[in-house]
Amino acid sequence: MGTIAGGLVGDKIGRKYVIWFSVLGALPFTLALPFVNLFWTGVLSIFIGLTLSSSFPAIVVYAQELMPQKVGTISGLFFGFAFGLSGLGAAALGWLADRTSIEFVYLICSVLPALGLLAALLPDLGGSRRFKTIPAAAIEE
Repeated sequence: MGTIAGGLVGDKIGRKYVIWFSVLGALPFTLALPFVNLFWTGVLSIFIGLTLSSSFPAIVVYAQELMPQKVGTISGLFFGFAFGLSGLGAAALGWLADRTSIEFVYLICSVLPALGLLAALLPDLGGSRRFKTIPAAAIEE
């Protein structure tokens, strides 16, 4: 359901805006995360996860529009890269927590979504390239 809604919203208002919403929407929750108790950590984690994951379909389709002749390759790379880096990141953060403290890792993780501000550097595609309307005369020929 979230994937379908995220894709529809991306088609309607633009994928770049969905990516921006995901980054800026999660940032206040992540910045508050190190300063709350266990109950609110769970609540904030739900909001953070839902907000950050809402942009994944828009990011994949955005990348597919950059390389429309390689849609399958882009999809495979994004899914593989996302899950692979997540596993490596979890291991690296666990190692860092062992060397320092879990509080330090919470502080590091609270500012990581700020890296998403680099989305400002994304080129403006000016609408969807793949889903242009085909004239009826072209279909009948």
